Amino acid sequence: MESIKVMLVDDEQLALIQLRKMLQEMTGFEIVGAYLDPVEAIEMASVLRPDVVFLDIHLPEIFGLRAAEMLNDTCPDVEIVFITAYDEHAVEAFTLNALDYVLKPLQRSRLAITVERLKISIESKRKDRKTSDPVRIHCLQTLQIEFPGQQPETMKWRTSKAQELFTFMFHHRGQLVRKSELFELLWSDFDVPKAMTHLYTTIYQVRQDLKRIGVNIVIRSLSIKDGYVLDAAGICIDTVEWERELRRLSPVSDTNVAEHQRVMDMYRGDYLQDAGYLWSENERQRLRTLWLQHVQLLGDYYVRQGRMTEALAVYHRMQIQCPYYEESYFCLMKLYDELEDRVAVEEQYKRLTLVLSEALDTVPSPKTEVWYAKWKGLRPQLESGT
Repeated sequence: MESIKVMLVDDEQLALIQLRKMLQEMTGFEIVGAYLDPVEAIEMASVLRPDVVFLDIHLPEIFGLRAAEMLNDTCPDVEIVFITAYDEHAVEAFTLNALDYVLKPLQRSRLAITVERLKISIESKRKDRKTSDPVRIHCLQTLQIEFPGQQPETMKWRTSKAQELFTFMFHHRGQLVRKSELFELLWSDFDVPKAMTHLYTTIYQVRQDLKRIGVNIVIRSLSIKDGYVLDAAGICIDTVEWERELRRLSPVSDTNVAEHQRVMDMYRGDYLQDAGYLWSENERQRLRTLWLQHVQLLGDYYVRQGRMTEALAVYHRMQIQCPYYEESYFCLMKLYDELEDRVAVEEQYKRLTLVLSEALDTVPSPKTEVWYAKWKGLRPQLESGT
């Protein structure tokens, strides 16, 4: 079972330490935060996305039951377990849909019962999420949204600023994005008051567009940290799915080559390729490199197996997707040489030199040049029969 993420909130330091120690002695829990200040805990809940919050009812500044309401607003699926010294508060706790309560001083035997209830409840929720058909966001090539049973469609925004703000927030989903960072990205020429006005307006527009589209993606304000967090929990994302599928593959073989082919085909284009945002280049390059490495291994496998038609298709796909990637031309040159297609070898070399010259103002690598020179030198001898 996946670890259960736990947040602890209690204004007594010793109580926090004791509860953390008890939970750490039990299996299946990850303590993602422990807070004396309930306001900070509520703010951070939208970032940390805990599965359960152990919450003291008697807290300074915010009464525990009010804090629970605010936590439910921030994280609708979170489980609340109240910590109280008074059993009379248990009735009130359950009116707020709290899963359970534990009494101070904490007893391991009673906490163990709560833990079992938590595990059953959270596992049930996770199974429900897996069996329901989620909305899917496509980031490869073009940013699109796909609802169950429908074709992907491009997301429409009121302004280009709204589109880039959403895309930037989605790129950093689950992470704090400070207002100052958004100022610099979108309104660097404006003074702070004017940039702030534009930011608030654009955030409002994005939120309204998300409601209109009907997708459960929420942008939460974090006043303490002076920024925002985009919550896309429950949304399927094509890049995440593709990378997960890629990493679970075992080395290519006769038994799984079709699966490798399927994963190669899942990569529809580079990350946010059509938008071309400079801030997404690192992720674009990272994913592209993973794909190229995988495709290279698949192509090499086909060559070793003598499956030249499949190898040609793989290397040509590589070339179409990444026209400046020299290795695809080199692999095709060698493959066409094996197939004794001299015209095709020459064509690949000409394409490579032209692409590198026009786009990058460079020439083929020494490895390619040496191979080509040797190949050219051998051809006249082979054709004359000497």
